[in-house]
Amino acid sequence: MAQYSRIDVVHTMRETGMVPLFYHPDVELGKKVLKACYDGGARLMEFTARGDFAYEVFLELNKYALNELSGMIMGVGSITDAAAASLFIQMGANFIVTPSLREDIAKVCNRRKVLWSPGCGSLTEINAAEELGCEVVKLFPGSTYGPGFVKAIKGPQPWTSVMPTGGVSTDEANLKVWFDAGVTCVGIGSKLISKDLLEKKDFDGLQTLVAETLAKIKQIRE
Repeated sequence: MAQYSRIDVVHTMRETGMVPLFYHPDVELGKKVLKACYDGGARLMEFTARGDFAYEVFLELNKYALNELSGMIMGVGSITDAAAASLFIQMGANFIVTPSLREDIAKVCNRRKVLWSPGCGSLTEINAAEELGCEVVKLFPGSTYGPGFVKAIKGPQPWTSVMPTGGVSTDEANLKVWFDAGVTCVGIGSKLISKDLLEKKDFDGLQTLVAETLAKIKQIRE
């Protein structure tokens, strides 16, 4: 079961401002990525469960986080149905992220008081998600809608918490336009944990990049 409440997860999203996204079938490599992100200051990780037997990899990474990385909150992304959500919740997922709005997933997560963040692309979908108890809406793909969309919806709905994923980079100018628009946090995948970095196994470089990105976010918010 989840070790962190949905309130804990939301608080950490707001406090750190960033959720790294990552998937790789190699458990040992995944542990090194997780450790590098943790040492860089990240306290959230969305494991994007896109490959065969991804649940086996997540199980081992979550055990590792619980035993070795105090305060690291593991969640799962790319979840498309309630059965998958239930499976990962049984493995201790602390939050569930979906590419689209699914009421069946909302019910499963709400029943266990696990944070769920659905991918939404319109104000109607965002309103529907919030009516189903969503705390943080995933704007996906962020590159399609852009910071202007966030700023527009925050006008009539200042209570809406948004996490754009896709189209967010570690570049300070990019981060600034998103946070100036009013996002709660950003999800960053390949722009943070790149294919090149993984091939080179440059985990020290990843740690540095995570730390620098979090520092930029903190400075922008101030």
